[in-house]
Amino acid sequence: MRFTVFGATGGTGQQLVTQALDAGHEVTAVVRNPDRLPVREHERLEVVVADVTDPEALRPAVRGRDAALSALGAPNNKAAGIASRGTREILRALDAEGVRRYVAVSAPPAGDLPEGESLLFRAVMWPLVGRIFKDVYADLRIMESEIRASATEWTLVHPPRLTDDPLTGSYQTKIGGAVPRSHTVCRADVAHAILALVDDPATLKQVVGVAS
Repeated sequence: MRFTVFGATGGTGQQLVTQALDAGHEVTAVVRNPDRLPVREHERLEVVVADVTDPEALRPAVRGRDAALSALGAPNNKAAGIASRGTREILRALDAEGVRRYVAVSAPPAGDLPEGESLLFRAVMWPLVGRIFKDVYADLRIMESEIRASATEWTLVHPPRLTDDPLTGSYQTKIGGAVPRSHTVCRADVAHAILALVDDPATLKQVVGVAS
């Protein structure tokens, strides 16, 4: 397939680019700083330097692609805002170029508390994390509402706390919300799951939890 990856220099984005290439796909990586992309020369890789808030710059990057994959996100409250602003313009570019499939990484606190969680998690951890990263999650909620209102065939991926451990290929997925009672997952497994979700019709217009 032919993919465009946004947020390609982040931890999950780098995994998406690398794993997609390893699987034989063609990849267009949209970046602000190409020096942060570990793989820059590959016969099936195109690197596009563009600002994700500029839809006209994004249109050539998504033209003719089978799907767009987004790992946009802010690491802290100070950087919050990029997920919603960037997604808004990505969606405009996708609509203009007729690209329908869109898979984006979000986070469980942007949605509902997973059913089946422990009392400790519900009473302490969930509210605490929500307060610490309140601006990040507020931005993700805006991003998700933009995606849900779009004409794309979207999937929102909800992983818990991300780690940099190696790919295991052994993880849980749950259609409809986050995976309960599992609070970490490596970025490599999230990327692996996203590539598997792209052509899974059961995940269209669904939230899909991914966790260890």
